[in-house]
Amino acid sequence: MAITLDRAVGQRQQSWLGSILSSQTFWVLIAVIAACIFLSFATDTFATSRNLYNITRNFTFVAIIALGMTLVIITGGIDLSVGSVLCLCSMVLAVTMNAGYSLEVGITVSIGTAMIIGAFNGVLIAYLGFPPFVVTLGMLSIARSLAMVVSNNTVVFQFGPDHDLLLSIGGGAWFFGIANPVIYMIVLAVLTGFVLRWTRFGRYVFAIGGNEHAARLTGVPVNRIKVTVYMISAIAAGVAGIIQTGWLGAVTTNIGAGMELQVIAAAVIGGANLAGGVGTASGALIGAALIEVIRNSLGLLGISAFWQGTFIGGATILAVLFDRIRNLRQSD
Repeated sequence: MAITLDRAVGQRQQSWLGSILSSQTFWVLIAVIAACIFLSFATDTFATSRNLYNITRNFTFVAIIALGMTLVIITGGIDLSVGSVLCLCSMVLAVTMNAGYSLEVGITVSIGTAMIIGAFNGVLIAYLGFPPFVVTLGMLSIARSLAMVVSNNTVVFQFGPDHDLLLSIGGGAWFFGIANPVIYMIVLAVLTGFVLRWTRFGRYVFAIGGNEHAARLTGVPVNRIKVTVYMISAIAAGVAGIIQTGWLGAVTTNIGAGMELQVIAAAVIGGANLAGGVGTASGALIGAALIEVIRNSLGLLGISAFWQGTFIGGATILAVLFDRIRNLRQSD
């Protein structure tokens, strides 16, 4: 009996260790740590409190949107509109507050806009069978165009009576000197992780990505879940837009341009599988952190910023390759 128990405990420990070592998120975390250690010795400015503050604050915007994107990718979908949705929600907030309305009204209108866009995308994809790529690509153009219409393609930098409050929310550090966006990101990541791991909704999301047909047969409300997931993705972009507006102190129609590629890269690098069925909240954060460390290190090492896309794209391809190799080993 003792031998059997010891063997069972040993197998469980090996299984736990094996799952960690086979986790893409774990190795990306190791890469982030290794890069930080290297840059701390290779440069005099990386490990300074100011630079670390900027890194942690800067990557939160991509990370917050990547949380919503991860849910979409788990279901086997994609959302290319998040950068433009961020721009539109930021502009709606700015224009509303510039007209004299309070911060609460501005946030409500901004998030409401995000919910409408997400619901529109979700209905076309879930109920009408449109390809997610086509729908969200179209919305990428529509949302950016609407942002120009709303603002008449001008810069908005005055936010009415709650101007200072908005700047404080996005650019302040209320708790222990930690940038406010980082606090929001941590809270949203914990909430997303809890939903994915411990709720029925989370199980449905994974079920749809694993086998949508089987999920329908078992009674999963696939269409409703899909619409909800795309709404969450749009809301995440809207929240990031609100925070980034407070951080920048101004909104232009160029804000968020190309951000969808960084967000998708962060989710994929963090372990989300574009085929669906795989993804974690922690992976989205770690993937976003790696992208920001890469971006930050280029300047510190004197490398042209034009190489940023090459490094990020290369990391994305390596992440997909890692996932492909892992799947081949499991199939064998």
